[in-house]
Parts: sequence; structure tokens; C-alpha cells
Amino acid sequence: MNTDLLSRLRDIVGPSGMVEKSTSLSVYDCDGYTLEKSIPEVVVLPRSTEEVAAVVRLLHKEKIAFVPRGAGTGLSGGCLPVEAPIMIGTSRMNKIVQLDIANRYVVAEAGVVNLWVSNAVKSQGLQYAPDPSSQQACTIGGNVAENSGGPHTLKYGVTTNHVLGMEIVLPDGEVVTLGGAVEDVPGYDLRGITIGAEGTFGIVTKATLRLTRQPQAYRTFLAVYESVHAATQTVSDIIAAGIIPAALEMMDTLIIQAVEDAFHFGFPTDAGAVLIIELDGLEAGLDPQTAKIMAICQQNKAREVRIAKDDAERLALWKSRKRAFGAVGRLAPNYCTQDGVVPRTKVPDILRVITDVAEKYQLRIANVFHAGDGNIHPILMYDERNADETERVVKAGQEILQACVDLGGSLTGEHGIGIEKMGQMPLIFSPEDLLVMTQVRSVFNPDNLCNPHKIIPTPGGCIDVRMPRRQVAL
Repeated sequence: MNTDLLSRLRDIVGPSGMVEKSTSLSVYDCDGYTLEKSIPEVVVLPRSTEEVAAVVRLLHKEKIAFVPRGAGTGLSGGCLPVEAPIMIGTSRMNKIVQLDIANRYVVAEAGVVNLWVSNAVKSQGLQYAPDPSSQQACTIGGNVAENSGGPHTLKYGVTTNHVLGMEIVLPDGEVVTLGGAVEDVPGYDLRGITIGAEGTFGIVTKATLRLTRQPQAYRTFLAVYESVHAATQTVSDIIAAGIIPAALEMMDTLIIQAVEDAFHFGFPTDAGAVLIIELDGLEAGLDPQTAKIMAICQQNKAREVRIAKDDAERLALWKSRKRAFGAVGRLAPNYCTQDGVVPRTKVPDILRVITDVAEKYQLRIANVFHAGDGNIHPILMYDERNADETERVVKAGQEILQACVDLGGSLTGEHGIGIEKMGQMPLIFSPEDLLVMTQVRSVFNPDNLCNPHKIIPTPGGCIDVRMPRRQVAL
């Protein structure tokens, strides 16, 4: 790395805002998708929008590619520095800038942790609804980049439904505001197209977030089944009855056992599957819905249905669910969390495919997912020290995603495309579709300096980060 450039970057962010030692840089070699790794040459950690803009203007002038990074909890390699020597981290931009309780919005910097927003307004009876499982660590900038979801998106929607506006530094260093603090802004929805662009349009530095009223009451169920099929049929029957729960989550046997070993909630480790069902809303309306759900669970031969007796038990149940991925560390040295979507009625079909894939590739695959909207998260377990097993995990993941598409679904529900699924984009998009996406990206990022080699495969191939500059045939 050019020493003069490093000196100029240091002048902008200060010595404490630079990570240059090789031992420290190794921390930034991947996100939650650990199958691919790439170490940046330097990490820059600005403290403000002005510093981000100054850094980006310098890199644009020098035609040096860069990659944004939030908390690194992403699961598709979206912040991997592929042919981008500079990483710009937003972790030090961690202030809630404005709380407007009367108008129900918050302005938060990109490095603010998701859960901090709800905690900041809890005493006012408000919340920030999007709740990724990593909400104790993931940050707002990354949530915007990936259009993050979470267990409660069935009722409340994903990040794009709760972001009113944002401040973004474009790849040439210009600072612009998209959207605003009101519900509707005239003109094209540039806010909407930027959310979920995975950092390829620029670096989000602040976001204006919609707050919603905390529900008056909850009913949280744990329904226990002998089979996954019975649990998935329950999901379909609940929705068919006209009930939209706040959340409908499923865990299979492997996950149940790992979570129970970790958190000792009282999950039955011999169950084929459990459903976590949550209703929320006005207290007066919950009892009739509770009776309907209990009846539907019993019709589908639920072995047991428990209702959380108080808020402490409810929170313990959700803690167990949201930390399920971490509990998998008890089962294998490494794991890859896949993310696909199928129509809700096709959940039993995709689970049968996953079982067949696990047998074909001799892998253990556990399932924990958002059953209510068909967003699956098979967890493929492996040991990265075994090269053959690692290769089988990659192939198995690709087959599962192919099956999602074949069943009328999609490649991702909330984890994004990143580098992981870039080569599979032609499964759902034509060459003309991909060309239009490239053209749209070029409006924001004409020189492709901001997070290059992500989402859209290059003509005739995609970048394999394990062999830089090599083109891999699709």
C-alpha cells in the first residue's frame, strides 16, 4: 500500500482510526459466511459522515476500490474485500442522533446496534420492529444494506418497511439524503432501491427509522410435534384461518437439542419439531385467536402446547431461538447458514429436499427458520480442516437453493447475495435483467469502486475470491 496514501488517510481519521497490522487485519477476513476469506490491506474507521466522505473522495481520486463493513454479522460475504484493498468500517459511528417521540422516528448513525434503538425508546412504549437474530450485534448500516428481516417480519415487514430516509456517501464522496422523516416523499423511491443494494450504491452513514407502538399484550406458544410435516401443516392452517401471528418459527430435532444443551429452557429433545408462535396486539382480541391456534395445533396432533406464563418466560424462549445459530457450535467446528425462500405451502417439499441433500453429501443439516413466510435457514455443519467436506457443503448449499427456485421460491430472504450466491443469480434473472441491474448500479457507482464483484455476476462468469482474477464459468 502506498505510504503517501496511508498518511493521507491517517490525516483524515487519525491514527486510532487505522487498522494496519497484519495480526489485527485478520479479524476482518470474513463476515458470518466463513467459507470465503480475504484480508484487506488496511481498514479505515471514520467517526462521522464528513470523515467517510473525505476518505471516499480520496479513494475516488486515486481510483482505489473499497468495501463498506458494519458489524460483520452478514451471512453472504457481502463485506468481503474482493479486489478492493481498502475497507471502510462504520463501527465508531454509533450515536443515536435524534429521538422524535411525537412523530415516532429515530435518526441513528450506521454503527448503532439494532437492539439499541428499541432499548432507547422502550420507556416511551415504542419499538423498532425489525429484529434479526443477530440484533444484539448487527448494526443499522448493515441492516439497510441487506434489507434485514427477523422472526417478526411475518407481521411487521423487513427493514425497508421501517426506514423513512437515509444519508449516504456516494462512491465519489458526495453526500446525499434519500427519503426523509415523513411517510411519503414525492418523486422516485431512491430510498427503496438503495435498501438491499448490499453497499454497492454507496455507504449509508445515517438512517431515519420508523418507530411503532409496543403491543399491549402477547401470547407466545411452544407447540411440540413428532414430525416436521405436522408442524408445517399447522403453519399453513393458521394462515388459512385468517390469523397473522407476529411470528411463526420452527426448529427441528438437531437445533432443539443444541439449544436445550446451551440454554436449558425445557425444550423436549426427542421432538421431531417445535413451533414458536407469537400473537400480539390488544389484550381484548388475543383470547379468541389463542383458542383458534390451540385447536389448530391439536388438530395437527401436537404432542404438547405451552403458553409462556409471563414476560420472563417469553423472553427466555426468544433468547433461545435467536441464539440458536450460536448453539450449533456445540455440534460442529464450523457451519454455513443457508438462506432461501419457498412458498409457505412448499415448506414440507424443501425440507424433504434438504434431507435428501444431507444424505447425498453425507452432511448433518439442521433447520431453524421463519416458517410463516417460507424463509428457510438450513445449517450445514462441517469441519473447515477437511477440504473435501468443505467442498461438499458448497455443493449441497447450491442444490438447496436450486430446489428453492424450482419450487417457485428465491435465492435469499434476508441474507443477501454477496459473493456466495452471485453465480446463481442467472437461475432467476435473464441476461437482460442482469444488464439492467448493472446499469442501475452504474448510476450510483459508475466506476464500480464501491464494493465491487458483488451481487451481479460478471459477463460469462463470476469472481472466485479463493483464486483472485480468475473467471469461474456459471
